[in-house]
Amino acid sequence: MTVTRPLRRPPSAPVVLTLLVAFLLVVAALVDAVAPLAATTMAGAGGCAVAAARLLRLTAGDGRDRRVRRRRAAVLLTVAAAVVGATVAVLPLAPAFHRAEVAAVGLGAATLGYALGLLLLPGHSRLTPRARWRRGVDILGLGAALLFAGWVLVPPGPVPPVVRAVTVAGAVVLAGLLVGALDRHYPGTARCRLGVAAVLLGLADLVVLLAYRAPAVALLTAVPLLVGGALLTAAGMTRAAAGDPAVPTGPSPAWPRVTAPAAVATVAAAGHLAFVGGFTPTAVLLGLAVIPPLVAREFISITDQRRWAGRLAAREAYFRTLVAGGRDLVLVLDDELRVRWLSAAGERWFGLRQEAVCGRPLADLLHPDDAPGVLTRLAGRPGNAAAPLPGDAVAPLLVARMRTGDGGWRETESTVSDQRTVPEVAAVVLHVRDVGDRRRPERGRPRGAATDPLTGLSTRRELLRVLDERGGTPGALLLLDVHGLGPARDAAGPDPLLAATARRLRDVVGPRDLVARLSGEEFAVVTDAGPVPAYALGERLLAALTEPCPVPTGMARLRVGVGLTELAATSPQDAVRQADLARRRAVQLGRNRVEWYDACLEEELVRRLDLERELPGAADRGELDLVYQPVLALADRRPAGIEALLRWRSPVLGTVLPAEFLPVAEDLGLLGELGRWVLDRACRQLADWSVGGRELWLAVNVTLAELLAPDLVPRVAAVLAGHGVPAERLVLEIAESRLGADLPTVVARLAGLRSLGVRTALDSFRAEHASLAQLRRLPIDLLKVQPRPVDPDEDARPLIDVVVGLGERLGVTVVMAELESEPDVARATRAGCRYGQGFALARPATAERVEAYFAEFPTTSR
Repeated sequence: MTVTRPLRRPPSAPVVLTLLVAFLLVVAALVDAVAPLAATTMAGAGGCAVAAARLLRLTAGDGRDRRVRRRRAAVLLTVAAAVVGATVAVLPLAPAFHRAEVAAVGLGAATLGYALGLLLLPGHSRLTPRARWRRGVDILGLGAALLFAGWVLVPPGPVPPVVRAVTVAGAVVLAGLLVGALDRHYPGTARCRLGVAAVLLGLADLVVLLAYRAPAVALLTAVPLLVGGALLTAAGMTRAAAGDPAVPTGPSPAWPRVTAPAAVATVAAAGHLAFVGGFTPTAVLLGLAVIPPLVAREFISITDQRRWAGRLAAREAYFRTLVAGGRDLVLVLDDELRVRWLSAAGERWFGLRQEAVCGRPLADLLHPDDAPGVLTRLAGRPGNAAAPLPGDAVAPLLVARMRTGDGGWRETESTVSDQRTVPEVAAVVLHVRDVGDRRRPERGRPRGAATDPLTGLSTRRELLRVLDERGGTPGALLLLDVHGLGPARDAAGPDPLLAATARRLRDVVGPRDLVARLSGEEFAVVTDAGPVPAYALGERLLAALTEPCPVPTGMARLRVGVGLTELAATSPQDAVRQADLARRRAVQLGRNRVEWYDACLEEELVRRLDLERELPGAADRGELDLVYQPVLALADRRPAGIEALLRWRSPVLGTVLPAEFLPVAEDLGLLGELGRWVLDRACRQLADWSVGGRELWLAVNVTLAELLAPDLVPRVAAVLAGHGVPAERLVLEIAESRLGADLPTVVARLAGLRSLGVRTALDSFRAEHASLAQLRRLPIDLLKVQPRPVDPDEDARPLIDVVVGLGERLGVTVVMAELESEPDVARATRAGCRYGQGFALARPATAERVEAYFAEFPTTSR
């Protein structure tokens, strides 16, 4: 059920005016323009009068009104507000010795009126016995804490009877009101209780101050309580009279009910010890009385949590049972259309296991011919993914072939429920049904046919048959991935690009070679030629297919990847698998190339697939780690800075270095996520080292994509502020080889970082590539130089001297990196480098080991 919440209205003019007048009266009393008692009387009586007038408007109606209980409550609250206003108003007229008793009488009458009125408001009579017991324990705990506070905070010496009575009775009443105000189900009633608590506390304040004959200016402390409480009571009653619909929420948080009594008792005890001294036996007993209700409340909270957890678990198990028992496959997709969860039917009817499918894009489960249309439908209507696209007259079903666990395909129809706007789901839900018996005849393609009806080429079935008949005959299999056929194939009518591709394949191959079409963009060629002629055939096929081809919309250019394997002593399935691995390698390297299959290639591709499977979510699973390599001053070998280096500790793959998994992360679009994790973790560690008195700078590597991101500068500022790290202690490094052609944007980003105070560094700067013009354009602070030139026969020292001299001229600090031996360190020192980094100085280590290393240098600064 959806609850319509009333719009919040701004405070009315009388309310604003009342608050302003009360504020001015308090200020006037503080500057001795008005007597404090007169200011308190006028402000309190005026606030109560305005509140009573607002409450009086809510009492209108006839006896047949169904909200008669609320109107009676409004009457009682109006009377109580009038009693409070009258009590405050008569205080200046009463004798000074009896003002405390007058205020106490008014407090008692107002308490009675408020209590009767609140009992008629929603939320009280509907409490279950368990809720009443829970509320009673809360009231007992808070009441004991308030009674203890009132008992120990009164001035030492004889206590007036009226003060003792107000302290005892007020603790119980205030506890009941404050505990009731924590009820989130009826906000209007909760506001009334909170307002009444403030008013009664203000009156009790007056009673105590008048009984002890406190300075007149102290009476002003009651003004905010009286005025604010009266107006808040009227506002809550207005909402309650309008209906105050119950809010369907779970149990209210228990921590305020446990924390508030403990906090009140602790503060009261500390104040008593600071200003009075030791405790009387009565005070000790009252203090100990706070503990049992807190313990009981803790047990109640644990019981409630277990009960709610049990209900949620039972409900979840119920719905999982309903889903698991169905034959339809249920897929839950995230915003990127990756599989987040699948039902038990996936393994039972489709052979798809949870761990093998979750995290993969939906496109990997769909046939290449059907995936573009399905993804377009899902991405084209974010508000209603199941609705047909404009101009589409078919029913809102997604028809596609879906992959099974054994590598086959199933004809499926899917209904789509877009739940991305529902916070509890935030996903796209597919209900997939196997309709193979009905849909296969509609395809119009005989399963046993040896010829593809669109191109006239052989089919996969025919290819496997020919390979099986060849036995161990020497030859080669070429698998071609032709990228760019999709848009033309989806157009209405014959596909000229597909026909041209088939024609070019037949024109290049020999008369005895077999050409087959395996899928929408995948073709195969079987030849008797040896390895070298087969490679030459692959190059000719590549050249023919990449020639521009005329189509009705212009000239089309295809991109082709060719995988090649020998056929000697291999089964048909192994040959296709090996050629497919080589084809994938060609596609990964950018297409328009021919790649041979070998065992190392298979190991690399399997490793690559393992990386692609395990890397998503590595940060959330806690598998990422940072190690730190110190940067030392070459003059005295003392630490000057640290560089954070990323490591991936995979429980499946072991420790993986960035050089291996960062290219995979770039292809998967995960560089931004990894960069954010590294920056946050490094700054957190830097903040910890700051606490230890270390003033070292810490360098973090960023990729070019991160540097060009528009939100880099504000994100870095937010991380630094969140961890309290000075900006000048952070260094962001970008490799020189990664700068690319977008140099103006790079310069702008580096300048933005420097405006924050963050220092920037140019990493992997080769001495032989030194460019004075580029160094002048780049706003950098540090230059990390490699000590060895590209040509091993070239002397590196003159080049290093040149770079160090340029750095000093431009005000750039030069750090010599990759110092692997003592001769390298000596060469860098002679060249005038101030800082160095490498295994010859210090190896990368964990934060704990680096901290122990720092301990050897008591005063380390940048």
